[in-house]
Amino acid sequence: MSAAAESPAPGAPPGRGALRRNLPPARRFLAGRKRVLVRLGGWSLLESAQTFLGGYCLAQALDRGFLAGQTGTGLLWLAVAAASILGAGPPMRGVFAQLAELTEPLRDALVRRAVRQALRRAVTDPARTDDRADTGAVSRLTHQTEIVRDSFAGLVLTVRAFVFNAVGALIGLLALAPELLLVVLPPLVLGIALFLATLLPMASAQRAFLDADEAVAEGVGAVSAGHRDLVACGAQADAAERTGRLIDTAERTSRVLARWAALRTVALGVAGQLPVLLLLVTTPWLLRQGVTTGALAGALTYLLQALLPALHSMMTALGAAGTRLLVVVDRFQDATAAPVPPKAPDPDPDPDPDPDPDMVAEVGPPRGRRPSRTVPAVEVRAVTHAYGPGSPPVLDHLHLTVRRGEHIAVVGPSGIGKSTLAGVVSGLIAPDHGTVLLGGEPVTGATAQDLADRRVLIPQQAYVFTGSVRDNLLHLRPDVTSDELTHAIRVLGAEPLVHRLGGPDAVLDPRGLSHGERQLLALCRAYLSSAPLVLLDEATCHLDPAAEARAERAFAERAFTDAARARHGALIVVAHRLSSARRADRVLVLDGATPRFGTHEELLTSSALYRDLFGHWQHTPPPVGS
Repeated sequence: MSAAAESPAPGAPPGRGALRRNLPPARRFLAGRKRVLVRLGGWSLLESAQTFLGGYCLAQALDRGFLAGQTGTGLLWLAVAAASILGAGPPMRGVFAQLAELTEPLRDALVRRAVRQALRRAVTDPARTDDRADTGAVSRLTHQTEIVRDSFAGLVLTVRAFVFNAVGALIGLLALAPELLLVVLPPLVLGIALFLATLLPMASAQRAFLDADEAVAEGVGAVSAGHRDLVACGAQADAAERTGRLIDTAERTSRVLARWAALRTVALGVAGQLPVLLLLVTTPWLLRQGVTTGALAGALTYLLQALLPALHSMMTALGAAGTRLLVVVDRFQDATAAPVPPKAPDPDPDPDPDPDPDMVAEVGPPRGRRPSRTVPAVEVRAVTHAYGPGSPPVLDHLHLTVRRGEHIAVVGPSGIGKSTLAGVVSGLIAPDHGTVLLGGEPVTGATAQDLADRRVLIPQQAYVFTGSVRDNLLHLRPDVTSDELTHAIRVLGAEPLVHRLGGPDAVLDPRGLSHGERQLLALCRAYLSSAPLVLLDEATCHLDPAAEARAERAFAERAFTDAARARHGALIVVAHRLSSARRADRVLVLDGATPRFGTHEELLTSSALYRDLFGHWQHTPPPVGS
């Protein structure tokens, strides 16, 4: 299993822009496989014939057989219907054979596109690995291509089944009595049109709702943490007004989302239930028009056994797999849309040309050689670790790649292995199997000073010792200048705390500090260290949400500076709150056997655990820290 995945371009959820970008290549792909589509349609027509015979034979069995006193004739018609069901095997084999002729070339085309893009990057600009619009070649070659293939196959099957079942059913209704189409067809078409119209607006409304909910949580947390200062300054009215605006925005977005959800429910009801209801209500009129009892029974058979199940499957697939397919395919488009301009020669080039970034991430430069600029900040290769010979592994063959300047969040249930992963990456825990590289150099065999120069780890229980505030903050890097110290205190929001303690030269007693104050001082110490890689293992759990967000933003900006990226800087946060995952570039979800790695939007689609965690967090008020 691999958690290595690369991040897509940041931006809005899938919508009209993604649809416009992907429709032209989709048309070209399908246009080049017209024969496959014709053969697929031919096999599917046999399924339409089966659907047609199911309702038509039942109607004839009733009208010409049982109701007319001809039992043998009725049984013969039912035998024809049964034979059509038993003969469905060869058509389905043909359908799946043609489906493979569509899905496998698609997967191959995406693989070729990923390889071409990776090679072009390696040749034209091998150092361009900090671009947030880039996606990883390894992930595109493996996990993402499989997502596209599976989602595309599911969509083709369900849409094809609905279309050809609808053809068979509508032809059957026309053959039984044209009046039946007047009752069934209008609500069916209306419901499908309503559903298709809700797909893109629903995705946009969901994103707006999540953003507004996050803003309310952060705003209320900030007010709760600073309520004494607000009262002292007489700023209650201003704070109430700003918080009220956030709440009003959240209310508006939730109402918009509810309206679209209600419209989708209406669409499902119109297309799925209204035809049956109208058929029953109009039965007296249909009988007066000469529609037979058998025709009515056949119409109900078409609706309940063919049209409605296929319609429900298609709507479910378009609402889930369709969105997932659009997201992943659009990432392939983003990864290759803009060619990289040639880069001027390096004044001090390597003796060897830089290979593909993902190849460098696998191999890594040998010791003693200047690392390639394309080496990731962190690589975890097939790491397995268990706490005892007979215990199950906490980390099982885990792969992870963190790019330079990247902000990663790690989430999962308690005890799943998040802190173990932080210990393994930092070099404090030696894994049973596998390799960990920091900036292309293995942590195994590194001295304590080597590790301190490359990474800094802040655990949940922050360490503060008796001494001056300055001694505590400069513990990892004594040569910090006064300007650097002042900047760190300011950017992390520790100025009020340092002022209350008496300034940087005041002597502090750790017993007089709260857990949150200890964490804030430890964060300042880590910020001032020279280590480019920062690991925060629930290091902000005792801070309020606003202070936590401020600290993570400060460390993320620190990791993305030119100096940090040159030394393979990055930020890894073992998240205490799911809001940390929203701020991260990518999120690693540890859930035992199947870890997932991707953006917040991707994981809402691909990880059931992440959806559950995020849904629970949305309805849980944020705790007020120290």
